[in-house]
Amino acid sequence: MPSPSLPQTLASLIRINSVNSAYDGGPGEREIATWVRAFFEQRGIAVREQEVFPGRPNIIARLPGRDSSRRVILEAHMDTVTTQGMSIPPFEPRIEEGKMFGRGSCDTKAGLAAMMHAIASVHDEGIQPPCEIWMAAVVDEEFSYRGVVKLCEGLTADAALVAEPTDLRAVIASKGVLRWRMVSRGQAAHSGKPHLGVNAINHMARVVLALEEDHRRLASQIHPLLGPATCNVGIIHGGAQVNFVPDTCAIEIDRRLLPGETATAVLAHYQALLDTLKEQHPTMDILMEPPMLTDEALETPADSAPARLASAILAEMGLDPTLCGVPFGSDASKLSRQGIPSLVFGPGSIDQAHAAIEFVDLAQVERAFEFYRRFILR
Repeated sequence: MPSPSLPQTLASLIRINSVNSAYDGGPGEREIATWVRAFFEQRGIAVREQEVFPGRPNIIARLPGRDSSRRVILEAHMDTVTTQGMSIPPFEPRIEEGKMFGRGSCDTKAGLAAMMHAIASVHDEGIQPPCEIWMAAVVDEEFSYRGVVKLCEGLTADAALVAEPTDLRAVIASKGVLRWRMVSRGQAAHSGKPHLGVNAINHMARVVLALEEDHRRLASQIHPLLGPATCNVGIIHGGAQVNFVPDTCAIEIDRRLLPGETATAVLAHYQALLDTLKEQHPTMDILMEPPMLTDEALETPADSAPARLASAILAEMGLDPTLCGVPFGSDASKLSRQGIPSLVFGPGSIDQAHAAIEFVDLAQVERAFEFYRRFILR
């Protein structure tokens, strides 16, 4: 049986529902992991599973290199976000005007397929790359990134390429993210006698206004590739019934971190802000809960060997060789914290990721394949 073309592989991946198990009862990655493993097994490429959750393994394929002491990681995630809100059939890939549509087509099954074919093409031609190559297809990037954390256990490598939709730009910097809750505790009372209670929503309103004022200072912290740090109060819950004085109110905060910022220092800043408010309003009782998500920023030196090689290859291909930054996160930050110089590169635009109509330009997918292949061979 002839090997599938790159677009055929991408279509096969899209047909598999791999919505993360954290979203709407999604099935997770078991079926797509089996498909990816079979892709490599059928070509005689060494491949293994690395269990992350029961029934949700990473898949790791390996090409031996001339220098077994050196390793390059190609990494892409297999899970997708929910299909809710999509206005096209999520698992029925179609091609229209050179674009392939479907959930995960852009984020990030296109990059996954291009990496798989780059590995396969080098193997099929009998070429031994300069160093060992791992292709890691991982789980859970879209929720709590446990797949890449498991991959990093004891891992050493000289470079990592992470597939995400970057419009064929080489990314060396991305913002981190910190998410946590603040909870205001008051005292319930009848709304006819509100003076007998303590209104938790009123106190939280003071906090929200103080946060808005505080966040103006972030505009003065400008990173050359990423711009300013940002903060957003995205969720608020409070009260039980309209004729009660509410005794609880909670907000959820999303803070985007710049390189050099630590979660510990940022949380300490917000705790100090709350302490000041409490001094001004003695009846205020507000606490900060431990963070729900912590992922510090990525910043790979522009003069590192992987960054310089990526830029050189892009120039040879007639693509933009300028190294850049993006506001979204990826598995690259975790690989970087493992001491591995890491870049993000892939086909598609982040504007189409998670979208109601998700698609990827197939010409970009082919060019991404060529970039990954050249990176492996160099």
